[in-house]
Amino acid sequence: MKYSALVILIALLQYLFFTALVGLKRGKHEVQAPQTSGHELWERLFRVQQNTMEQLVIFIPSMIAFSMYTSARWALLPGVLFIVARQLYYHEYIKDPASRTPGMALTLLSNVVLLLGAVIGLILS
Repeated sequence: MKYSALVILIALLQYLFFTALVGLKRGKHEVQAPQTSGHELWERLFRVQQNTMEQLVIFIPSMIAFSMYTSARWALLPGVLFIVARQLYYHEYIKDPASRTPGMALTLLSNVVLLLGAVIGLILS
């Protein structure tokens, strides 16, 4: 279970990185709070941060439940995939939002595996 916790903490560090970028670039691109629109690059960073937060709501409890009821060891595969997928999503979305599909698809895959695996593991336990 400690490795699952480590993966979750790394995902949260990644989210903090995205959050810091949004904050740092807000001033650079003159997007004054509470605005959520303005410079196109800032809007892309903001969307990456917001989308990652939306995905973490599914990822974190599913990762914990999968680790508890299915396998802490097997949770590492979709857990690490989630982190890699979010990084890919970030790079692709910043380059061109239309190219974000691979990162989003891999994020969805990891979350579906964790969620369904947790539900099945819980039912069978």
